[in-house]
Amino acid sequence: MRRCLEMPDKHAVLSASSSHRWIACPPSALLCAKEKDVSSEFAMQGTDAHSLCEFKVKKSLGQAVKDPTESLTYFDEEMADCSDMYAQYVMEQVEASRNKCKDPIVLVEQRLDFSKWVPEGFGTGDCVIVADETLTIIDMKYGVGILVSAEKNPQMMCYALGALALFDGIYDITEVSMTIFQPRRDNVSTYTISKEELFKWADEVLFPAAQLAAKGEGEFKAGSHCQFCKVKATCRKRAEYNLELARYDFEMPANLEDEEIEVILSKADELVSWVGDIKEYALQQAVSGKEWIGWKLVEGRSNRRYVNETAAADKVQSAGYDPYAHKVLGITAMTKLLGKTKFEELLGGLIEKPQGKPTLVPVSDKRPAMNTAANDFKEDN
Repeated sequence: MRRCLEMPDKHAVLSASSSHRWIACPPSALLCAKEKDVSSEFAMQGTDAHSLCEFKVKKSLGQAVKDPTESLTYFDEEMADCSDMYAQYVMEQVEASRNKCKDPIVLVEQRLDFSKWVPEGFGTGDCVIVADETLTIIDMKYGVGILVSAEKNPQMMCYALGALALFDGIYDITEVSMTIFQPRRDNVSTYTISKEELFKWADEVLFPAAQLAAKGEGEFKAGSHCQFCKVKATCRKRAEYNLELARYDFEMPANLEDEEIEVILSKADELVSWVGDIKEYALQQAVSGKEWIGWKLVEGRSNRRYVNETAAADKVQSAGYDPYAHKVLGITAMTKLLGKTKFEELLGGLIEKPQGKPTLVPVSDKRPAMNTAANDFKEDN
């Protein structure tokens, strides 16, 4: 009988989750490894969501597992719905694999070793379905801020290499299907690559970059991969990259050419992000005692608040006034109050989703282009 092999728990400097960054900028790996890990509220929320997803998938597979809901700090109706959708999607893929292979293996939160290409390279796959012909990798992304694509995604490809290292000789695998499941962005992104293409990428791209990164060598390179870099605020290469905008002369000529505006647009988000990172870094340093020439630390504006809201409400009520503002609950809160089924029964016909505010994005964005008044006029003519 084919069985799953467990890998030992070990922290990886060159992790799969950070591979997008250290492949593009090898020297950043060791610099980031020296910095202290600081967990954000978003990361902790994601951890809770993954715990719930793990439970629901294992339960669907018939395993005896304990429901973690009561111990989850950030559990809410949205997380419950998202984890349900994830578990349903995983089971659909499991069933599809069973139709092609009599004994597929389903690995949940599996430690994967891809150290053949990356020194001490490890990562944890949310769900890996091993079957003849197709190896399926599914990664749950609970974040809502960034739309994540599976196409040529280094993290997913590293997970695939780790799974192949375990099962390639046991199952007749010819291709790998990798899916990013991001329910809060209505995003299910799938990318399929042949086993040969994956190994070619591992040998020609991953391995050379990992060798440089492990030694702290190679060239620094700035780009979108800087977003989660721990040294992004003080990185000189990133500063140079963003300050390239200074070469545009905003006085002569008086109006920028279309080509110049297009170049600025392509860097605008990264420039704003970089400036924000610099300001946050300088603030934290000042709070710690550093004095910046020409700058000082002051107390920001704040709003008045009740020391005790319950006591304040009681006093106002005792004086004969109503201290509460009454309004209809928002959709999320109302769904939590009624439950999803009752909500749809009572309010399904009273819900609408108005058109979103126009947003200018790169053509690589997968959302369909909006029809503008100018486009409508062209079509009429």
